[in-house]
Amino acid sequence: MAAAVVPDEPGQPPKLAQDVLASKAPKVVAADQVVNPFEVSGGVDEAGKALAIDFDKIVRDFGATPMSPEILQRFERVTGKRPHRLMRRGMVSSHRDLDKMLDRYEKGEPFYLYTGRGPSSDSMHVGHAMPFELTRFLQEAFNCPLVIMLTDDEKFMHSEKITIEDAKRFTVENAKDIIAMGFDPQKTFIFSDFEFVGGAFYENICMIAKHITINQIKGTFGFDDSTNIGKFHFPATQSATAYATSFPHIFGPDKTKVRTIPCLIPCAIDQDPYFRQCRDRAEKMKHKKPALLHMIFLPALQGPGSKMSASVSTSAIFLSDKPNEVKNKINRYAFSGGQDTAEKQKELGGRTAVDVPYQYLTFFLEDDDELARIKDDYESGRMMTGEIKKICIQYVQDFVAEFQERRKKVDESVRADFFARKPLLFQGKTAEEVLNELEEKKKQEKAEKKAKADAEKAASKAAAPAKDTPRPTDAAVDGDAKGHKKTMSTVSVGRTKQ
Repeated sequence: MAAAVVPDEPGQPPKLAQDVLASKAPKVVAADQVVNPFEVSGGVDEAGKALAIDFDKIVRDFGATPMSPEILQRFERVTGKRPHRLMRRGMVSSHRDLDKMLDRYEKGEPFYLYTGRGPSSDSMHVGHAMPFELTRFLQEAFNCPLVIMLTDDEKFMHSEKITIEDAKRFTVENAKDIIAMGFDPQKTFIFSDFEFVGGAFYENICMIAKHITINQIKGTFGFDDSTNIGKFHFPATQSATAYATSFPHIFGPDKTKVRTIPCLIPCAIDQDPYFRQCRDRAEKMKHKKPALLHMIFLPALQGPGSKMSASVSTSAIFLSDKPNEVKNKINRYAFSGGQDTAEKQKELGGRTAVDVPYQYLTFFLEDDDELARIKDDYESGRMMTGEIKKICIQYVQDFVAEFQERRKKVDESVRADFFARKPLLFQGKTAEEVLNELEEKKKQEKAEKKAKADAEKAASKAAAPAKDTPRPTDAAVDGDAKGHKKTMSTVSVGRTKQ
């Protein structure tokens, strides 16, 4: 007698029940990763599993240059500074023309840093802080001016919820957060688009806008006919900051000279499409192409397939979070690459490539040797998931607490100083002073080169036979030859007679 089949739904055999459930389940469609200024996703595989963002693929797709040991070694040799941990560990994944900025630094030729923030909340999170951490280091290493753009207009145009009043309030609070990262007020200018657009800056916006077509913007950003015109126009605004002539109060009014000053832009890699447009048109507008440093994202707490979002509080650690909030978020939401049980963890070890606590340590822990020890212990199974979370919590709490202490000192007068229109210093001098010195140096070098060439010419002339010495004519030469021949014959005859 055959064994009785136990149905898993009343009146249905198991296979039929499974088929029915499968037909009702949503079909999983694999999706490629999406990385642009408005959306970041690592994609989905055929099984519906979220994938980590493939930053190497982004670098290839964007046509950027991967960071290499050679460029890092040159950075250290030229600046005398060890590369920042974000550079050493590959969080700065690629660049455009960093080598040219190092050339300029070696020659003492001016350039400036440019970065920015689209204010969408009252407080920044630690993911926002990382590009500013890198930028502060670069400002110290290069001893150069920095321009920080707060794109409150962009956030208003891209959000259905944010009002102009909201955007302006977020700008003030985010500016104070940025200042608390430790920038030098003598070398830093921060501005809000709503307040600053006009004059030379708006002239450059219009010049750039005139060189960009609707189809180019559609192709770069994926906009369509339903996109509001503000979004179409904004790339010209973001690009204008990359041209030094937008800031005559910093670099001086002489456009011919100031056009020769390029900028270096440290930014998250999703911002690159804006600056590809800018670079493509720079030379047509008689400006230098901006150089870029691309940073990867600090992943959301939920895993490496996304980035932190200011609008999803459980995805991010905010710079305003209290120590217990930091602890609870990491313990509760941080995706673990550890195994399901302690026994499996000891046997198989953890997967640091997807483990959020470990990924955060690569951003926040300065000591390379300590990071390597933690990685080895966790991957070998000697360290449990709870232990690595505890270590991560401590380092993130320390970072946030130190930031909050600096933030307390940033009042309205400090903010106003950073927003003030004033010349900024490049290696202790204003851009105008540096440009004038370089111009004088070029004139001196040109004069010295001419003097050297003249001296060499005179020496060559002195060594050559004098041009006014008459040369014997052909007839005279022939006459001399005949006379010589006749004399020789006479002598010969005389000798013969003797």
